[in-house]
Amino acid sequence: MEANESVWLVVPLYNEEPVIGDVVRQARQVFPNIVCVDDGSRDDSGREALLAGAHVVTHPVNLGQGAALQTGLTFALRQPGAEYFVTFDADGQHRVEDAQRLVEAVRTGGADVALGSRFLEGSEDVPWIKRLVLKTVVLLSPTARRLRLTDAHNGLRAFNRTAATRLRITMNGMAHASEIVSFLSRSGLRVTELPVTVLYTDYSKSKGQSLVNGVNIVFDLSVRQRSAS
Repeated sequence: MEANESVWLVVPLYNEEPVIGDVVRQARQVFPNIVCVDDGSRDDSGREALLAGAHVVTHPVNLGQGAALQTGLTFALRQPGAEYFVTFDADGQHRVEDAQRLVEAVRTGGADVALGSRFLEGSEDVPWIKRLVLKTVVLLSPTARRLRLTDAHNGLRAFNRTAATRLRITMNGMAHASEIVSFLSRSGLRVTELPVTVLYTDYSKSKGQSLVNGVNIVFDLSVRQRSAS
């Protein structure tokens, strides 16, 4: 764990009280530094994260995942010794070992940014509606194609300090992922994509977010493309 003292996990948090404690405790076995941004949760998500050992920053109202990530990155960048930054979901879908692999890809100097992909080693476990939406987003996104990405909306990412300092997330909703990809495509930073496994648990499936989030992603992306034209 001492090797990861310079790593900060940034976890956007919204109404994940049943699972966030376990997510934080498991992650802290490898990554001691975690900041959860409680994005206006209506439950005790923030308290559970704090009890599990995370730093907690609170938004008084729900601003969206993009805003939570930017708040968390801003907090983490201010911490002494912080050199590497990982965006990590709060619902238990991301694996700590995958986060470690992304960090190593950045720490060894081969890349400034490492992005996780569900599709580099097959997509059998990805629900069909999410698989359809994610592949559609890649097809619609010139920047994702320019970077040759296979999974433009995977929330598991690792950045070195140079990349994290330059990143500015302005889109509060789910389209922040497209904004990040757009930034990377024009940044000149070295970007790599590595296979990761996303755990679609009974809990995450019960939230019924795949279709809603998928529609929101496509809608936000189309609005952004129209406004840029």
